[in-house]
Amino acid sequence: MAPPTETLTPERILAATEEVLRRHGAAKATVVDVARALGVSHGSVYRHFRTKAELRGAVTKRWLDRTTGLLAEVVAADEAPPAKLRHWLEALFEAKRHKAGDDPELFATYTVLTSENGGVVDAHIAELVGQLTAILAEGVEQGAFEAPDLPATARAVFEATAHFHDPAYAPEWPRPETRPAFEAVLTLVLRGVAA
Repeated sequence: MAPPTETLTPERILAATEEVLRRHGAAKATVVDVARALGVSHGSVYRHFRTKAELRGAVTKRWLDRTTGLLAEVVAADEAPPAKLRHWLEALFEAKRHKAGDDPELFATYTVLTSENGGVVDAHIAELVGQLTAILAEGVEQGAFEAPDLPATARAVFEATAHFHDPAYAPEWPRPETRPAFEAVLTLVLRGVAA
């Protein structure tokens, strides 16, 4: 085993884990494979991630955080709340659609990992609903939206659009009728929260 040329960091381990998952899939990828890809012993990986489950949870979080980070930029954008809500929902749909379509093998692998890491997924969903809550609160403050219970309304918007971001529906996203259906739901959602 060759000595590592760079300092072993959690980020390097996560990047290597993602590559190993891409090559081997969730069922066959091991910590030994990750260590081999990094040129270190598996004990070195375990110094950063105590268990295989912890490593898989961290790589799942990293994958989900890419979407959350992209959407946080939309929340921070200087847009009127109705435009921002539309932009956020479109960005969520596009991010999920691209993940499924651009790298279907890795998407399938992460679908397995998310089913193993319910806590990570729950935290991701809570963060997304929190972002929606912030957009809705801004809209209520500016008089553009009505939402007597902001968290419940944000959750309802998230659930109403689930067909366009829940990975269970990924096989339907490439269909030609999906985009018009998304636009119809988006129109209903925006009307539903309008003041």
